This record gives sequence, C-alpha cells and structure tokens, in this order.
Amino acid sequence: MPVEPSVDTPASALDGLIDLQRYPLDDLDGDTGHTLIEQCRRQLAVDGCVVLKKFVPAEALERLERETERLSPDAHYNQTETNPYNCDADPSKPASHPLNRFDDRTNGFVAGDRIGEDTIIRQVYQNPDFQRFIATVVGMEEIHQYADPLADLVVNVLREGCQHPWHYDTNEFIVTMMTRQSRGGGRFEYAPGIRSPEGENFEDVEKVLDGDRSRLKSLDLAPGDLQIFFGRYSLHRVTPVEGNRERHTVIFAYAKEPGFIGRPERAQRIFGRMAPVHEKLLKQGMQRSDSLVD
Repeated sequence: MPVEPSVDTPASALDGLIDLQRYPLDDLDGDTGHTLIEQCRRQLAVDGCVVLKKFVPAEALERLERETERLSPDAHYNQTETNPYNCDADPSKPASHPLNRFDDRTNGFVAGDRIGEDTIIRQVYQNPDFQRFIATVVGMEEIHQYADPLADLVVNVLREGCQHPWHYDTNEFIVTMMTRQSRGGGRFEYAPGIRSPEGENFEDVEKVLDGDRSRLKSLDLAPGDLQIFFGRYSLHRVTPVEGNRERHTVIFAYAKEPGFIGRPERAQRIFGRMAPVHEKLLKQGMQRSDSLVD
C-alpha cells in the first residue's frame, strides 16, 4: 500500500499533490518553469482566465475530494436576491439598469476558520512555491494571504438547485481548484474584462443580463483543474447545479497588499456571521483602492 505524502512538512506539501512534471512549481526558474509562466500570462492577457488542466493528479485528487467532502457539512447556505454588485438597488435608475437587476443566489460556503492547519488545501494555500507561482503569473512581485479569517481559504459547496448568478469578485484575482463536479449544470461562464478600474461599463453589462452571449466564454471545468481568474473585472456566474451530487470548489484567496479583509456585510451574507475583525471594521469604516461599486 503506497505511503501518502506527509501534510505536516511545508517543504514537501506539494510533492505528490500537484503534477510537478507538467507544472514545475518547485523549479520556476528552469526552462520548463519559464515556459509555463509565459503560457499562463499570455492566456490571462487574452481573456483574464487561465485553466491548468489536471493540475492535481488522480491519486491526490481522491484525497482532496475526501477532504472537501468531510468539510462540506460545515457549509453555511444562504438564499438571497442579489445584483451583480452585491449592493442595494438604485431607485434613481431605470429597472433595466444592472444595479436594479436581481437574481437568486443560493450558495454554500465553508469558512476559513473551519479549515484546519493540517488540511491538504491549507498546506497548499500557505505553500511558498504555490504562492510564488500565482504571484508571477498575475504579474506581481509577491502576493499575500488574506487577513480575513473567514474568507482566506474557502470551500464553495453547491447542491442541487444552487447557483451563483452574475457577479464580480471582491479581489482583483482569484484562484480556485475544483475537487468535485456535479452531475449536471454548474457551468462557469464569464465576460472577460467587461469593466475596468476606470469604469463600470453598465451598458455592456446590461446586454449580458439581457441574454447577449456574444462576448461570453464558457468553461467545462473538471476535478483537479486549477483556475486563475481576474474576477474583479470579468462578470461571471455558475449556472444552477443539477442532480444529487454536490459541486465542490476550493477558493484560495490572495491580495496584492498585506492585511486584506472583506467587507463585514459581505461576511455576514456569505458565512452567516462576522469575525471580530469585521466587527471592528464596522466601527472604523473601510475604503477600497478603486471606485468600483462593490
């Protein structure tokens, strides 16, 4: 019976968990590492998204699936009506305006403080080689783990009927890894670069909400795939899950500056609670580095 790699030694955390022959995160300065990074950067430049197929080999994927399955009962489910910006409607604008377009969001999230230090996914999240790879691909000298104890590392759990309607991410980029696909539905669709730090581009967003698919891209993600996505600028959704098999996705949240904490009201909506740091922010107030709505 093969011995599973240790999960308590940071230096070996990626060994056996990632296909290091195809994706040499342990040798990014080598020729293969340089080629991988350039390929990822080119794809990101084209449409703001890159998918690394079979990032996790099959034998490790079985372990990851068992882990997210074990964690999934801790998911907090909430059902709400939300617009793409997770904010209130604007009565001064017409009903067709994106700020006034609400859809059902039924979603489950396992918060970061439910995911122990000994889990495989947290070992990967905290691994320096993994972080360096992500930072290099997204064009940053370094990235930082969230200081948000609920949103730093999250498992998204979608059961039958759950969906994540059109929305933007709070962070500039997001890294996800699917560990289980549903029997049907659960398709990831996005409109790359539909907005920018300089403007919301409400006109084109409204077209997407009206059913215009001319600028949409759709992905058939599979368990073991790693996705790097500029979700702050690309409108995206996950279509309703069909069947009795849950869809599990791990979300590795990083920021370009240290100390990032999500909005308290967002934590309350997504996780059903706030951490002490969110309650402190409620008293102090917080500001974003851009002027976008969410």
